[in-house]
Amino acid sequence: MRKKVIVSACLLGEICRYDAKMKKVDGVIKAFKDYEIIPFCPEAPIFGTPRQRISVLNIDGKNKIVTDETNEDVTKLLEDEINSFIKNNPQADKIILKSKSPSCGFKTTPILNEQREILNYSNGIAAEIFQKNYTNTKIEDENSYL
Repeated sequence: MRKKVIVSACLLGEICRYDAKMKKVDGVIKAFKDYEIIPFCPEAPIFGTPRQRISVLNIDGKNKIVTDETNEDVTKLLEDEINSFIKNNPQADKIILKSKSPSCGFKTTPILNEQREILNYSNGIAAEIFQKNYTNTKIEDENSYL
């Protein structure tokens, strides 16, 4: 049985980013050519592509995912999508996520205050949930494969 790797779909060349631009990283694809690659994007199935940007805002000490233009809290929608993905993909040998993404960033996502000023850098919502659910799986971003 082949090992499994979950990869942010945009890194595989899928047009799923908010701006409908490609962020394909050939090094990721090449590094995992012998794995079963499981594409992951929690945003596109919910909001479509292209879509308005989202950001991680720290509101009253809690991180929320908020749309940039309409200021809508979409945290619960994304949590539900991510948890559904995990339920359908309970096992992975490795996870490669898109750096700086409000969904997938691993230790690189800007966390903003309500005035949208950077407070610090941490995990996007999916990276945070993945860390809690895939406890024995190495998580990293694409920068190791550039």
